[in-house]
Amino acid sequence: MFEVTKLRIKEKAILVGVKLPPTSRFALEESLQELALLAETAGGEVLDTVIQERQKLNPTFFIGKGKTEQIKSLSQRLGANIIIFDDDLTPAQVYNLEKNLDIKVIDRSWLILDIFAKRAKSKEAKVQVELAQLKYLLPRLTRGWTHLSRQWGGIGTKGPGETQLEMDRRRVNRKIQELEKSLQKIDKERTVQRNRREDLFKVTLVGYTNVGKSTLFNQLTSSSVFVEEKLFATLDSTTRLLRVSEADAPSGNGKLKEGVKIVITDTIGFIRKLPHHLVASFKSTLDEVRLADLLLHVVDISHPDFLQHITRVDQVLSELDSLDKPTLMTYNKIDKLPQAYTLNLQSASHQESGRIFVSAMNNVGIGDLAERITDFAKGDWAEALLYLENGNSDLLPYVYKMGVVTESKFEKEGMCLRIRGKRENLHRIRKLNSGLKLKFLVT
Repeated sequence: MFEVTKLRIKEKAILVGVKLPPTSRFALEESLQELALLAETAGGEVLDTVIQERQKLNPTFFIGKGKTEQIKSLSQRLGANIIIFDDDLTPAQVYNLEKNLDIKVIDRSWLILDIFAKRAKSKEAKVQVELAQLKYLLPRLTRGWTHLSRQWGGIGTKGPGETQLEMDRRRVNRKIQELEKSLQKIDKERTVQRNRREDLFKVTLVGYTNVGKSTLFNQLTSSSVFVEEKLFATLDSTTRLLRVSEADAPSGNGKLKEGVKIVITDTIGFIRKLPHHLVASFKSTLDEVRLADLLLHVVDISHPDFLQHITRVDQVLSELDSLDKPTLMTYNKIDKLPQAYTLNLQSASHQESGRIFVSAMNNVGIGDLAERITDFAKGDWAEALLYLENGNSDLLPYVYKMGVVTESKFEKEGMCLRIRGKRENLHRIRKLNSGLKLKFLVT
């Protein structure tokens, strides 16, 4: 795997954040607290945090010149050996900061990539992370060769530094192309796997990182997916059949309603300012979100900033064109709340079908959650044959958005599609055009 500069064990860091209008001081401090968790996850030790309020960013140093000198003095006094910025820096800003501070400088995206590189286990995750690393580092290769360009370059000449830089860029571009081809192959394999699950009802867990998704997944599926109280403990999506233990089943016998086969998929957690290249590289993994029949949006209700976490996850779901999918809000970690408050929440959850309160760690509410999932699969999901006459092909993008097309067949007078989705969405398709004929296969 292409190596990103990695934090050494207990590397000593100073965090830097900039408050710009209209960001609030509280929002910035929350983001910096998360950055501190990221640094600790990567094996670093946070010594101090520096905040500067500005009306606009300094194009040379990102922060002001005076603040740069203050950070230099602070790092020397505390013995820091790395500065971590909460926002993305340009290659020029990193170069200027390292030159003036005489210390290694990275940004949030670089730090997240470092964590992903360390935690990638499967072939797919390693390829996805390496691709994101290379796309991130490609415009930053100039940093590695500027000293040679200054030494040998000049008017009328082409120095060896520039030549070496071009060679590096070509190698990186070739490697990116190879990795993209590998991901395309992996994506095809995933598509085959998904096609085998087309007769199943698909549930996907989404949520902020470290909210207990993997623990909840293990409880629902009787699995043993790796769980750790750290950010991004798991990167690979895992799919298993829904199972409930006898002790926690609503009926007491461990059986769900007959006639429904349900699979649950665990995905990577979301986070503030998730690097764009990382989201793009993990497309095949995140496709599990796009293709789900039902999303379980898992929330750590014990976290003081859980409402903001919900907002951040919704933003990512919007980017994935999945915000309008059927969603069951699953509030986890009620065991960390006062008992009286927990009882009120559990009582409220029985009155509202769109949310439920559980403790994955203590196996509380898991049977109720499984029953909710099963009821939804039985009552709200349907399958139908859609007949699309010639001349109505412009409706196809909308049809594909409203449901999952599992089979398509061209006929003399048009096209026949086998489509699965939320029942109300299938009814909406019927109303699109009088030339559409819809026949439900599941009632």
